[in-house]
Amino acid sequence: MKVLIAVTHLLGSGHLSRALTLGRAFAQEGHEVVVISGGFAVPQLDSSGVDLRHLPPLRSDGTNFTRLLTDAGEVADEPYLAARSKAMVEILQEVQPDALITELFPFGRRVLRNEFLALLKAARAIPKRPLICCSIRDILAPPSRPEKVRKTDEILLEFYDAVLVHSDPNATRLEVSWPVSEALAEKLIYTGYVAPPAAGAHPDGLGSGEILVSAGGGTVGEPIFRAAIEAARKITNRRWRLLVGGSDSTARITTLMHNAPPENVTIEPARPDFRQMLHHAAASVSMCGYNTALDLLQAGSPAVLIPFDDGQEVEQTLRARSLADLPGFEVLPSVDLTDDRLARSIEDAMRAPLRSRQAAEFDGALKTVEIIEGRLEAYV
Repeated sequence: MKVLIAVTHLLGSGHLSRALTLGRAFAQEGHEVVVISGGFAVPQLDSSGVDLRHLPPLRSDGTNFTRLLTDAGEVADEPYLAARSKAMVEILQEVQPDALITELFPFGRRVLRNEFLALLKAARAIPKRPLICCSIRDILAPPSRPEKVRKTDEILLEFYDAVLVHSDPNATRLEVSWPVSEALAEKLIYTGYVAPPAAGAHPDGLGSGEILVSAGGGTVGEPIFRAAIEAARKITNRRWRLLVGGSDSTARITTLMHNAPPENVTIEPARPDFRQMLHHAAASVSMCGYNTALDLLQAGSPAVLIPFDDGQEVEQTLRARSLADLPGFEVLPSVDLTDDRLARSIEDAMRAPLRSRQAAEFDGALKTVEIIEGRLEAYV
């Protein structure tokens, strides 16, 4: 089976990370997988077994997701966007996939509607139409007006065979964040959470007893890093490790170093062994994206969650609230983020009872493969 996954991450790297996790699951079952990435490169992510193709990259202008910037920092113009669309269609026509999966669209990435619709129309036109599925996380950004729901349903009805919801319906149903019409309900398939296998212990024990601070890629995590540097002056009996992601991590680390961090603080680029380090950490400080939440549940680490909520974003806040009842999770809204509050929240999280590791429950990637295989058998 040939599988083509199309994904564009505009701010953090979570969307690409999840798409690659799905891609690796298909590859491990012997299928050919091509992932089209429309965001900036994230070299620390694992793309083993996957043919990763890059479009001319885009990123959002901070939290303004309607203003898209190129790798030169310029606003993407029509020729730039047209080149992306052309490249996507050419990859589709080259691969001739049995299954096409679009990550998030049409529930999001509406600013890229034209290129996704061009891809879908091209898929419908190739000699053997592929099974077409949408892949979405547990919680979406709720629609701001009914018109968005109606247009989403129209696209789903015209092009899609299934909507794969990477969640456990017993924990979080799509209705929490998105209105589910009768037409949409007929296409929904819950896969369970999509996460790599639990990382387990680090072979060198790195991260042991440390407070690990991470905030994905992009600049939205800067307030967290700055507060952590100051909080480290209050919790001096722990080593703090700040892991800065993104293609501009070197420049951002230099800026953070201007704050003259204390000796118990290490600042370095994001690491591929981060999940193993979490296994040993005294505490984690992070936002609450989908992948981060699953990493923390698998590792069992005490954690302070600072949900990303700029630009009327509520997805991470909803997810953080759902975790807040579990032991060892403290939620600190960004409006309340200070070094004092952060230090107190970390201490509260570390004093809480240990949380059991739940790695065995996160097999949504393999279940997604099984679902697509079964659908294709019926489809043929």
